[in-house]
Amino acid sequence: MSQPLPPLDDTAPAAVRAEMAALRAALDATVPRKRHLDRNLLVATWNLKEFGSLTEKWDAGARDTPKRDWRALWAIAEIVSRFDVVALQEVTGNLRALRTLMKTLGARWQFVMTDVTRGEAGGGERMTFVFDGARVELSGLAGELVVPPEWIAGTDPSIALRRQFARTPYTVSFRAGDATVILVAMHVLYGSAAADRVPELQGIARWMADWAQQTSRWHHNLVVLGDFNIDRRDDALWQAFTSTGLTVPEALHAVPRSIFADPVKPALDKFYDQIAWFTDRKRQLIDLRAGAAGSVDFVPHLYRDVGLTRAQMQYRVSDHYPLWVEFV
Repeated sequence: MSQPLPPLDDTAPAAVRAEMAALRAALDATVPRKRHLDRNLLVATWNLKEFGSLTEKWDAGARDTPKRDWRALWAIAEIVSRFDVVALQEVTGNLRALRTLMKTLGARWQFVMTDVTRGEAGGGERMTFVFDGARVELSGLAGELVVPPEWIAGTDPSIALRRQFARTPYTVSFRAGDATVILVAMHVLYGSAAADRVPELQGIARWMADWAQQTSRWHHNLVVLGDFNIDRRDDALWQAFTSTGLTVPEALHAVPRSIFADPVKPALDKFYDQIAWFTDRKRQLIDLRAGAAGSVDFVPHLYRDVGLTRAQMQYRVSDHYPLWVEFV
């Protein structure tokens, strides 16, 4: 049975205590604090690279597998704890790290997830929502999105899908105070070339548009989020994603998504992760207003005593930064 992480007390290595203090200070400076639910709701998405097993020691050694260790999971727990709902991608069939994370976050935290996606394209992943049960609760809707047969058959010229999504989008509704928020989480197929991603991006854009047209009540607050494997803003992948009017808040255009993004123009490179909704009057299904938004750059604060490269850091924490929006 999974146990919480060892506490960050005097028994923890001094380097770990120092880096956690630095990470907390950085989060305090960048992520809004949780206020009363009628004042803010914090939603995030994070691709946690191969989030499965855990090496149960403070520092994974050269021969240890996986490389994710206690100090990495403490950092992940600290970041996740700052939000109300986090959509996680790349949770695997092995739930050791997830269960340890949940035990560390405490009894008020809950999660809901899909089964493992079978097949090579699915990568053995689960779609997962982790949420602060003291702030939000499940409101009844949960399910996977399956496209109509005619979309796959090719009779609809606006959709080029040749099969169902490699990883089926997962939608869950949450109640936060008086508001209901429907979150649709995605992890788009990467494929062997960028063009392989276009059909799924077109498919989710069309699906979201159809959903919005069938529902007229703003308080549903329909939001799509996750890893869409978009290379750059305004490229063909971005255009497919936004083709039916999905809009990413302006505050997210200027923040990096990947620890490997171009250091000169980080916001324009590896534009993978997105949080989006409709803002045009025909499809607008949101009565919440986006406030602050950003990503969390954890790299400068972690493993400084051992000098990990970014290539090594991805296997401890992730190659993606968490992306978040505050709704007010």
